Amino acid sequence: MNTIPTVNLGSEGLVVPAVGLGCMGMTQIAGADIYGKANEAEAIATIHRSLELGGNFLDTADLYGPLHNERLIAKAIKGQRSQYIIATKFGFEIDDNEQLTWQFNGKPAYVRKAVERSLTNLGTDYIDLYYLHRLDPNTPIEETVGAMADLVKEGKIGYIGLSEVSSATIRKAHRVHPLTAVQTEYSLFERGVEEAGILETLRELGIGFIAYSPLGRGFLSGDIKRPDDFAADDFRRSIPRFQGDAFNKNIELLDEITRLSSEKQVTPSQLAIAWVIAKGLVPIPGTKRVTYVEQNLAAASLALTTSELERLEAIVPLGTSTGDRYDAAGMTWIDQ
Repeated sequence: MNTIPTVNLGSEGLVVPAVGLGCMGMTQIAGADIYGKANEAEAIATIHRSLELGGNFLDTADLYGPLHNERLIAKAIKGQRSQYIIATKFGFEIDDNEQLTWQFNGKPAYVRKAVERSLTNLGTDYIDLYYLHRLDPNTPIEETVGAMADLVKEGKIGYIGLSEVSSATIRKAHRVHPLTAVQTEYSLFERGVEEAGILETLRELGIGFIAYSPLGRGFLSGDIKRPDDFAADDFRRSIPRFQGDAFNKNIELLDEITRLSSEKQVTPSQLAIAWVIAKGLVPIPGTKRVTYVEQNLAAASLALTTSELERLEAIVPLGTSTGDRYDAAGMTWIDQ
């Protein structure tokens, strides 16, 4: 197995590769393709190739499918479970008919139900890192994390994480049981966790940070030139970042980023991933194709000079508006 650099995720003992693999796009969500059509055989080949290169950190969620993504990962890791670090999430309520209710559920009884279902779907008896996917506004975070802490004691999960939460929520949760990671969207195009002081809170408490969508939901790949480059059912069509004036402005920013990547003889994606790593964070770019996972993992070895980092920061300074990252409904799901 080739190796890429590893890092300590938080201060609880979890060690992960510098770049993880986001698996969301490998299956649909509620019958819709998220990033275009997925192919199961290609997705599994991507997971296997990632492992060969040292990328053994897989990120999934029961929401994805729902449940189908975890089952796909079970097929991919069968017979090799111990070689992978598996992160999954719960919190979007899924009923007994495997349908999303589009409610949030962080009640202790549901925590237990969700983890048992994920263990079955993943074909494993433990989950390395278990996240609350979104805060349940009707359940105190202390109760949810208390139930997750019980799962740690029982050996069903190794470490606890939260996703898309505020500093206040992080502090409350961390008092109940030490958190290992917080996962939030983060990229050159989305730096809200910096502006809100959340990264500062995590550094203070010794909690790791996982950056999902480090390529700005594909924008920073350089492959998107027009809004019509998406399939009709691609969910990015509903995201303000990919619409109207915001789209045109973001293309201009991308052109500047691409100029730097060309000078460095790397892809814009690799430059964007290397920038996240240089920030001391762990990106989990999503892909379902072998070619892209090879490119993404290669970015772990890409060193950026101080002047290159300063140039990137000058192209997209903190506070740059690139358009909301979800539609109006999706933005209400974020704990701010």
